Amino acid sequence: MEREFIAERQKGLQTYLDVITSHHILSNCELVKKFLDPNSYSVNYTEIALQHVSMFFRSEPKWEVVEPLKDIGWRIRKKYFLMKIKNQPKERLMLSWADLGPDKYLSDKDLQYAVKLLSSCSHPYIYKITFATANESSALVIRPFSEKGTLKDLIYKAKPKDPFLKKYCNPKKIQGLELQQIKTYGRQILEVLKFLHEKGFPYGHLHAANVMLDGDTCKLLDLENSLLGLPSFYRSYFSQFRKINTLESIDVHCFGHLLYEMTYGRPPDTIPVDSFPPAPSVFVVSVLESILTCEAMKNGMPTVSRLLQMPLFSDVLLTNSEKPQFKVPTKLKEALKTSKECIEKRLTEEQKLIHQHRRLTRAQSHHGSEEEKKKRKILARKKSKRSAYESGEEHSAKYSNSNNSAGSGASSPLTSPSSPTPPSTAGASSIPPAPPPPPLPPAAPPPSTEVPMQPSPQPAISASRGALLSSIQNFQKGTLKKTQTCDYSAPRIS
Repeated sequence: MEREFIAERQKGLQTYLDVITSHHILSNCELVKKFLDPNSYSVNYTEIALQHVSMFFRSEPKWEVVEPLKDIGWRIRKKYFLMKIKNQPKERLMLSWADLGPDKYLSDKDLQYAVKLLSSCSHPYIYKITFATANESSALVIRPFSEKGTLKDLIYKAKPKDPFLKKYCNPKKIQGLELQQIKTYGRQILEVLKFLHEKGFPYGHLHAANVMLDGDTCKLLDLENSLLGLPSFYRSYFSQFRKINTLESIDVHCFGHLLYEMTYGRPPDTIPVDSFPPAPSVFVVSVLESILTCEAMKNGMPTVSRLLQMPLFSDVLLTNSEKPQFKVPTKLKEALKTSKECIEKRLTEEQKLIHQHRRLTRAQSHHGSEEEKKKRKILARKKSKRSAYESGEEHSAKYSNSNNSAGSGASSPLTSPSSPTPPSTAGASSIPPAPPPPPLPPAAPPPSTEVPMQPSPQPAISASRGALLSSIQNFQKGTLKKTQTCDYSAPRIS
């Protein structure tokens, strides 16, 4: 095969992979990850999940598996099964099994206690957990199965049991929710986030598929994810912005994604968002601008309390009167606080590495561009010309100085009225000048005569020339003393 053909095919494949990996849902797909990194994704997690579920059923014989729910979630290491209770065959439940993630910082004892505590949580906007347990490697949670599905199913007009890719990757019809639904659902979600933040319970996993619909009420799912240390659905987005460095700010950022999806029927193309399409209300856009714009990423996320005070949600009346109940023991609160700090620390370190990598990539891209290469060539030529010109000038100056030095040493007398006599050297002698002749009335005084010096060795001549040149260069006229001349040349008449 020809080289050009192979290079063209490689370039086309790279473009194809770039498009796939830039798509948020496709980039998290198990098939894509296995293609790009087969060694890291060779484990069959469905079989592992079945083994753990079978061991669970040995100790809890009242449960029975109806069918596996294949690929209804986006996580590779989380599997779902449709369940039923043997003495209540018509009631359907959903079992989820998940492996522990990289942000698991609770001890095994604290983890087991915290997971079991979730079934005692009662809140109008938190989906009820029927049973929950954990061990040193994984966790298992059972909830009621909802035929209506999640908020994401409502937005995309999807069936809850269909695979995740089929439901959400390429929807046939894109349509957002009505304004009243956006206001009501948004207010309910903010209320439950505020409740969790006040309890010191970390979440960080808000997205439309984690919000179950129960009539006209939104209820939060998967509170166990943060305890198990699982990565967030939007981690690839907020890990790029260093101002989003707490679980509270992560929840607000994820709420921005959710609000955008409810409004426009699809996720944003890029983050940050430069401009927003027409929305059902300007108040929706003002909330989105406070979360998803470039300015918001630089300045930081607003708080949940601040969002609740904004016009979009402040006038929503909540009719549910159920009193929230979720008692977290003091000892577990301290463990959760420590875990939360460790999660945030790891995120900050990851953001720092991403920031350094982006700076390096930008620098390499900038210096490797054709325009920058041309600039460097032009600068190199100018520098070369300048250095050549300067070296030529320097050579010319040295040549001129050497000629001047040689000329001065040959023609200038060693003593003159304007310069001191240079110091005598070895092998050199001088004879004092003869006295001037008697003055004559009309004639000018004759010039003084001087016997030339005897030739001296070459080093002495060089030293004398240097001293003479230095004396000439340093001569200052102002240092000469004033003298008075008595002229006796005129005739005297007595």
